[in-house]
Amino acid sequence: MLRRGIVAGLTALAVVAGVGACGDEQAGGGGGTQVVAAFYPLQFISERVGGDGVRVTNLTKAGAEPHDLELQPGQLATIEDADLVVYLSGFQPAVDEAVAQEAKGKAFDVATVEALKEGSGDEEHGKDPHVWLDPLRLSVIVGKLSERLQQVDGADTAGITTRAAQLQGELQQLDQEYQTGLKTCQRRDIVTSHAAFGYLAARYGLNQVPISGLDPEEEPSPQRVAEVAQLAKEKGVTTIFFEALVSPKLSETVAKEIGAKAAVLDPIEGVEGDATYFTVMRANLTALKDALGCG
Repeated sequence: MLRRGIVAGLTALAVVAGVGACGDEQAGGGGGTQVVAAFYPLQFISERVGGDGVRVTNLTKAGAEPHDLELQPGQLATIEDADLVVYLSGFQPAVDEAVAQEAKGKAFDVATVEALKEGSGDEEHGKDPHVWLDPLRLSVIVGKLSERLQQVDGADTAGITTRAAQLQGELQQLDQEYQTGLKTCQRRDIVTSHAAFGYLAARYGLNQVPISGLDPEEEPSPQRVAEVAQLAKEKGVTTIFFEALVSPKLSETVAKEIGAKAAVLDPIEGVEGDATYFTVMRANLTALKDALGCG
C-alpha cells in the first residue's frame, strides 16, 4: 500500500555518522536523552512527556506528507545513536526497515499499544495507522510512552510521570469537547478525501465515507467517485473534506458535482508554523460542527 523509501546501497554508517540529519525537524530541550520520532504526532507526545530532559528529532519535515518518507544517510545515523525511537509500524516502510536494522531493543512501536483497525476505501485494505485522531487512544499511548521513557538511563522518572498525567488530562478534556460538540447534529456522514478518520468517526458516532483509501495519493476508481457522490447527495452532505498536505482537486470535483463546498479536515500527519496537535484538533471540531449542522 505504502511506498518503499529507504535509501539502498548506503555506505557504512561509520562514514556518514558525521553527516547532518538532512532536514530533520529537531526540537525539545538539550538534555541527554536522544529521542527520534517518526512523524509529528509522535514528536508532539515525546516532547510533552519528555520535557526538557529529552531532545526530540522528527524524521519527517514540517509540512511534509509522511507516508512516502525517504531516509537520508544522516537520519539513519541519528536512529542508530538514539536512546529511543518512537514510530508506528506499517505507516512508513522506510522507518520500519531502519528500525529493524539500527534500533533493535530501543524502539517503541505505538502500533503495539492497542490493536489497529482495518482501513476502508477503494484500494486493498490494510491497518489504519491514524490512531492519534482519537484522543482517548492517544492518551493510552501517552501512558505507555511514559513507561518506556522512564526505562532510559538517567530518565527523570518523576517528571515524566507528572507530564504524562497532565497531557492525558488535556486529551480527556479534548474528548469531552468532541463529545459535547458532536452530540446533536443534523447529519452524521463525513465525506473525506482519504480514509484517515476512521478512529475519530468511531469514537464520536460518525460515518466516514472516504473517496480513496488509506494512501492519500492512491487514485480512486471512477466508479468509487461516482458512488461517493451519489451517497453524498442522498445523505444531504454539505461539505466534502480534503486534507492540508494533499491536493484538494478530487474533493473539489465531488463537491462541485453535488453542489457542496470543500473544506479542510486535517489528519495531523504534519503541521507547520505555530499549529499544534490541540489547535488542529479543535479546528477540526469546528469544521465538523459546521459541516454536520451541530447544535
